[in-house]
Amino acid sequence: MTAALAMALALAAFATLAPPTAQAQITMRSPSWSQLTPQEQKVLAPLAPEWDKLEPQRKQKWRGLAQRYPAMAPDQQQRIQQQMQSWAKLSPQERAVAREQYKSIKQLPPEKKAEVRDRWQTYQSLPPETRAELAAKPAAPTGAQPKALTSPPPPAKALQPTPPPPVAPAGTRP
Repeated sequence: MTAALAMALALAAFATLAPPTAQAQITMRSPSWSQLTPQEQKVLAPLAPEWDKLEPQRKQKWRGLAQRYPAMAPDQQQRIQQQMQSWAKLSPQERAVAREQYKSIKQLPPEKKAEVRDRWQTYQSLPPETRAELAAKPAAPTGAQPKALTSPPPPAKALQPTPPPPVAPAGTRP
């Protein structure tokens, strides 16, 4: 479950990098793996085993990524390849969870998105052993929102009586 949350956060972060015009240039065809260009096959190689099982809209999103890929900086390309490999390792159920978490993150107000992004960066800065420990923890019950998407209620303020207004001495005006 933690891996799914991590993937959802990574997809949310990546979505902010994608120019909207690149998505509009793709037609809604559903090619088989053999119909992809050699460049697309190279970029999308981690998805090859599952490609022909993907829904047409998912294929188009991945193809859009493959089209933008050559213009990306090398560090972005490396990150994309790692994310695709992680995504390919997820079970269909974990992918569904990641998609739902991505949708819920996308609907958050900007300040909550910033909080999630900060928490993600904090998680990424943890040593690999600590991240492995967190990933090994049991998942939250089904239907529960991950902690990254919720915040604790503000502390209740103790009600204190309002002091009475000062009284002016007799014979003076306030």
